[in-house]
Amino acid sequence: MAGILVVLTGPTGVGKTELSLRLAEHWCCPILNADSRQVYRDIPIGTAAPTAEEQRRVKHYFVGTKGLDEEYNAGQFERDCLSVLESLQADSENGHVMAVLSGGSMMYIDAVCNGLDVFPDVPSDIRQQVREWYAEGGLTALQQRVQASDPVYWNQVDRNNPQRLMHCLEVTLVSGQPYSSYCRHTRAERPFAIVKVALNRDRKELYARIDARVEEMMRQGLEQEARSVWCEPVPNSLNTVGYKEMFSYFRGEITRDEAIRLIQQNSRHYAKRQMTWFRKDTDIHWIDASKDYEEQISILDRLVADTGRL
Repeated sequence: MAGILVVLTGPTGVGKTELSLRLAEHWCCPILNADSRQVYRDIPIGTAAPTAEEQRRVKHYFVGTKGLDEEYNAGQFERDCLSVLESLQADSENGHVMAVLSGGSMMYIDAVCNGLDVFPDVPSDIRQQVREWYAEGGLTALQQRVQASDPVYWNQVDRNNPQRLMHCLEVTLVSGQPYSSYCRHTRAERPFAIVKVALNRDRKELYARIDARVEEMMRQGLEQEARSVWCEPVPNSLNTVGYKEMFSYFRGEITRDEAIRLIQQNSRHYAKRQMTWFRKDTDIHWIDASKDYEEQISILDRLVADTGRL
């Protein structure tokens, strides 16, 4: 066993950042960031990215490393994350590595822990064609095409997620085979043990924290940050909660107050989807985020010790 990877996850706003910092300091190890939007530069407020001070406390990977015009996905994250872990092992005196993988992006975490099925590369012209379908017909056009071309995947996919629908159509177009035919769901072997932990809170408390965090983001300058990166067409990196609503406000489609309300609402909806996903994972150990940090760390110490004895 080359080491232990502690996965710390949970819904947005639950309190992962501070616990991950304390764990990394406690174990003297780095944090591998598993947030699909914090990887991008220039949007630290709306993504609640680790601050400069927090990054000085602990070595972080995958924070602000990509430009907003760069494509990045779970498959690339899997390769990059495994490469970092391999390098850490090579640099270790005894070959035993410990690291914290912290974040709430479900596909990114799943890619590192279980591996992704191998899909064909998608040429830029195919990707552009599918994006034009979306631009012309909206979400409904994507839904109709996926339902017709791949009924199996249609019954599994989040039908309101345009990125998932577009990727399905891209793979189908380039291969001539249904997207679902590539989804074998075989778990990849990893040269390290994995301990999965998710934080949870009472739903009312969690939603109140989410609402308060959005208000704090506005005070920190989310509107100004969104204006500084706004462009048309909007790149995929900005097709996310916080920026989509601000851009609608900038276009005059909604008021500023409505944009804030929608950011809060959509953040709560995202947290609910995350919880649904995490609850399906029987490998996850749940920890009450309202416990004090000492108790949470003590629980994680025991889980790591038990894993190390296997």
